[in-house]
Amino acid sequence: MTSMMMNMTMQMMEMHAKDMPMPGMDMAMMQECIEACSACEQACTMCADSMMGAEMARCAGLCMNTADMCNATMRMMMRPHGMHAESAMAMMQATMVMCTASAEECMMHAEMSEDCRMCAEACRQCAMACQKMMDAMKGMMTAG
Repeated sequence: MTSMMMNMTMQMMEMHAKDMPMPGMDMAMMQECIEACSACEQACTMCADSMMGAEMARCAGLCMNTADMCNATMRMMMRPHGMHAESAMAMMQATMVMCTASAEECMMHAEMSEDCRMCAEACRQCAMACQKMMDAMKGMMTAG
C-alpha cells in the first residue's frame, strides 16, 4: 500500500512539474526528500512518545519540534504551484538544523533506547535528503 501511495504522489507531482516556478526540478529527488521528511516525522513522533518523562524532556521536546518541522517542509514541497525557491531552501535549512540537533540528542540515549537510535538515523537521513535537494535547487538557480 505504501508503495502505491508513493507512486500516486509521484505521478501527481510529475503532472504539475511543468507549472513549478523552477522548471526542470528533479521530481524523483523531491519525492525522496518528501519521503525522508515523512519517515523522520514519524520516527520523531514515536521517539518523543516513548521518551515522555522528566529526565528525557529535552529529547522528547526536540523530537516533537523536529516532527513538526519535517511535516511543514514535506507539505511545502507537495505544493508546487506555491513553491518559492528561497523560502523552500530556508525551510530545508531549518529542517536540517532540527534534524541534526535531534539526531545528536537521540544518540546520547541510543544505547538504552532503540527508539532513539532509529530516530537519530531517520533524522540523519532527512538532513542528507534536504541537503541534496538544496544543492540541486542552488544549481538550478545559478544556471538560470
